Amino acid sequence: MFGFAGKVVMITGAAGHLGRATAEAFRCVGAHLALVGRDRGHLEWAWPTAEGALFLGADLTNEIETQDTVEEAMSHYGRIDILANIAGGFTIGGPIHETSVKIWDNMMNTNARSAFLMSRAVLPHMRSQGSGKIINVAARAAREGRENMGAYCVSKAAVITLTKVLATENKGMGINANCILPDIIDTAENRAAMPTADFSKWVTPVALADVILFLASDAARSLHGVALPV
Repeated sequence: MFGFAGKVVMITGAAGHLGRATAEAFRCVGAHLALVGRDRGHLEWAWPTAEGALFLGADLTNEIETQDTVEEAMSHYGRIDILANIAGGFTIGGPIHETSVKIWDNMMNTNARSAFLMSRAVLPHMRSQGSGKIINVAARAAREGRENMGAYCVSKAAVITLTKVLATENKGMGINANCILPDIIDTAENRAAMPTADFSKWVTPVALADVILFLASDAARSLHGVALPV
């Protein structure tokens, strides 16, 4: 198992299915947790057993709140070793010619802007310490351009490109940036929405968390800008 004792891991979307699985995986290998969500109270409710974790509530599409969240984590721990940008969302918007500007902007903000703002806020600290790992969550659909999902696909494609730019700009600073491309995640909500689907073909949050741990580990030290289908 990968060793993360003493490492500080900042996880956005920490109250969601994948966020909780990822936080639990890092907790089990000794990492210190800075858990970020829109509502701090909901984070505390979702993590009653996360003793010692730092709970941070913020709107990650807001530049000031995002910066303040990172500074609070730095003040508390003194460093951030790993950033897992898991916060995001999905809205089906119909074909492009019927997609509203509201849906388009919501997807771009929720998925791409949040990852950009968090990465921008954390990177100066990682560059100063000479090390760091950034793992973003994109989507398989971003590479396929699926119908009736244009805003979502484009926003997640932006996350892939952001990851590659981060990797290129920071490779010489001891920082790795990579992303994962999950397809349908096996959650209760997705099962309810698609009751006739073959759930055995879906990827579980725990399995995705394992891949995130790998990308955050020293075993992935030579990976830069990878978009990994899971």
